[in-house]
Amino acid sequence: MSALTVVLALLAALSNAAASVLQRRAAAQDAAGAEPGRPVRWLLRLLRDPYWVGGAALLAVTTVLQAAALAVGSLAVVQPLMATELLFTLVVGSAVFHRRPDRRTWLAFGALAVGLALFLGAAAPSAGRDTASSGRWAVAGAVLLGAVAVLAAAGRLTRGAPRAALFGSASAVAFGATAALLKEFTGRLPQGVGAVLTQWPPYATAAVGGISFLLLQSALRAGTLAASQPALTLGDALTSVALGWTLFGEQIALGLRIVPEVLGVALIGVGSVGLARAPSVHGTWDTASAAANGSGFAPRHPEGPPATGPGGRKEGDG
Repeated sequence: MSALTVVLALLAALSNAAASVLQRRAAAQDAAGAEPGRPVRWLLRLLRDPYWVGGAALLAVTTVLQAAALAVGSLAVVQPLMATELLFTLVVGSAVFHRRPDRRTWLAFGALAVGLALFLGAAAPSAGRDTASSGRWAVAGAVLLGAVAVLAAAGRLTRGAPRAALFGSASAVAFGATAALLKEFTGRLPQGVGAVLTQWPPYATAAVGGISFLLLQSALRAGTLAASQPALTLGDALTSVALGWTLFGEQIALGLRIVPEVLGVALIGVGSVGLARAPSVHGTWDTASAAANGSGFAPRHPEGPPATGPGGRKEGDG
């Protein structure tokens, strides 16, 4: 696990988090974003939103940084490091929606950071192969396609936070597949760019990346970042670790090391849940009202009905 791999992966996580926050702001501010149907018209309208366009540009930067990280490091190292996107989402979102992190948030991040360090330090993932056989890709592709289809179909049958979480999970599986395809693509580059362009990986990467992008937009449209980001970030990491093992032969240390590995995974889960339930990512933190008036402060009791002031107006209304 080289320092360059870590730096590139963390920069990719930061870029991806900023992209999600900016595109969520655009989706939240668009009043018609919550209306069902007409997704093409909704996307065309967002193309005129500078926040959404900025987020799309950052997604492209993320792809470049992630590809560079995968070129010098293993999938099992790069993708778990991308879980820090949860923290970066909170930090960038705090700036965009004007909401400071609270004590619970910092405790949750501490659990996430310690969990990542424990897992990666104990697992010590091996580099594995640069490419995978076509037979392995055929089986993995069928499984991944089925998983994405089931999650997306379930998401269409629900509303609110479950919908965002299901679409976030579908997007996570697709992004994990995109990362594996990027690894395959970069692993074939020594053959020469011209030779690689006559093969399937670059086109499969572009197609799956496009599907991942559309699923991400559905997740951001369906609900808050608190609902979609934990499933998206950790699902991406776990999918990628599994693909690193099945496709590229990347191995993690077992034996006695499985104890800190399991503890690390547990802490990652605790930290992710803590971040999702923290006041900074709850209530009105990234809703339409916060995007419209620049105030991201959550109500004192997010679970209850909104408080009203004189005249029956909601607190925070302009």
